[in-house]
Amino acid sequence: MKKYKVVIIDDSAMVRTVLADLINGLDNFEVVATASDPHIGADKIVQHQPDVITLDVEMPKMDGLTFLEKLMRLRPMPVVVISSLTQHNSDLALKALDLGAVDYVPKPTTALKDSIAALREEIKIKLETAVVSKVKRPKLTKIEVDKKYSTDNVLGQKSGRINFLTTDKVIVIGASTGGTVALANLLKDLPTNLPGIVVVQHMPPGFTTSFANRLNNESNLMVKEAANDDTILSGQVLLAPGGKHLIINRSGTRYFVNINDGVPVNRHKPSVDVLFRSAAQTLGPNAVGIILTGMGDDGASGMKEMKDAGSFNLAQSEESCVVFGMPKVAIEKGGVDEVLSLEAIGKYLLKYKI
Repeated sequence: MKKYKVVIIDDSAMVRTVLADLINGLDNFEVVATASDPHIGADKIVQHQPDVITLDVEMPKMDGLTFLEKLMRLRPMPVVVISSLTQHNSDLALKALDLGAVDYVPKPTTALKDSIAALREEIKIKLETAVVSKVKRPKLTKIEVDKKYSTDNVLGQKSGRINFLTTDKVIVIGASTGGTVALANLLKDLPTNLPGIVVVQHMPPGFTTSFANRLNNESNLMVKEAANDDTILSGQVLLAPGGKHLIINRSGTRYFVNINDGVPVNRHKPSVDVLFRSAAQTLGPNAVGIILTGMGDDGASGMKEMKDAGSFNLAQSEESCVVFGMPKVAIEKGGVDEVLSLEAIGKYLLKYKI
C-alpha cells in the first residue's frame, strides 16, 4: 500500500512528537520530516516533496499565515492547520482557510491522553480529505470507526402531514470541508430581505463564535452563533455552535431553534443530517435546502427527508466544490432538485426575496 508523505511544521517539540507518532500509526500516511519553523519547513518540502503538510499558525521567525500565503502562491499543496482552541487562534485558523488550507485540527496537548484515539481518527480523516481535495489520486482505504450514530439517536422520525399556519420560507444550509470560504462567498452579497437562514458548518467548539463574527462583518445579513430559543428572522443567519446540534422547532407561526447536546451523528456535532431532519419535520415545503462542499455523506439522508416533505433543494456543483462528497451523495440519494455553482446558488436565492 502506498503511503502519503507528510511534513510537520510546528515550533513545539512535544506537538511534533505527538503528531508524528499519531500519523505514523496510520496505514496510509508517514511523516518524512519535521521542522521547528517555516524556514526549515520550506527546505524539508523541497527535499521530500510531501503529499500534505501540517502547519502551526503561530511560530517564531515567520508566522504560519505568512508562510501559507507564500506556499500557496509559489507551490500550492494540501495543508492541514494545527491550532489550539483559543479565540485568537481560531481567528488565525479561519484566515488560514481563506488562504487555501484544506482543514484544521486542534493542537494536541498533554491533557489529551483520554481522547488520543479520537484525535488520531480526526487527523486521519483530515489528512485523507486533504489528499482527495487537492490531488487526483486513488481513494484511500475506508476509515474504520468504533461506533457511528444515526440521526435517530438525536431526533426521532415522525410521520404525518404538517399543519401549517404560515408560508414563510426558511433557508437551511449544510457544509463541511471548504465550507467556511464557500459560506463567506455565498452570504456576502445576499440582500437583507431574504428569509431567515440556518447553517450547520462542521466546526469544533471555540471556532464558531469567531466564524459567525467574521461572516457578520463581511455580509449585509446579521450573522450570529445560534442560542437556545433564537427566533428565525428575515435577514438573519443562525450558525450552529461548534460541538452542539441545531434543531428547528415551531410554535404557531414562529420558527425558532434549539441547541441539542446529543451524540455525534455521522461522526459530526453539529450534524447537517440533524438540522435537515428537523427542517423536514418542522418546515416541510416551507424549507429551501442547500448542501455545500464537504467530505463524507452528512446531510444526504436529511436532504432526502426534506425533499420527501416538500422542500426545494440545491447542491453545490462539483466544479465549485473543494470536496464533492456531501453534495454527491445527496444527489445520488435523490434529495436534490438542482445542482448549481456557488455563484448560481446565490443568484437563485434572490427569487425568495420578501
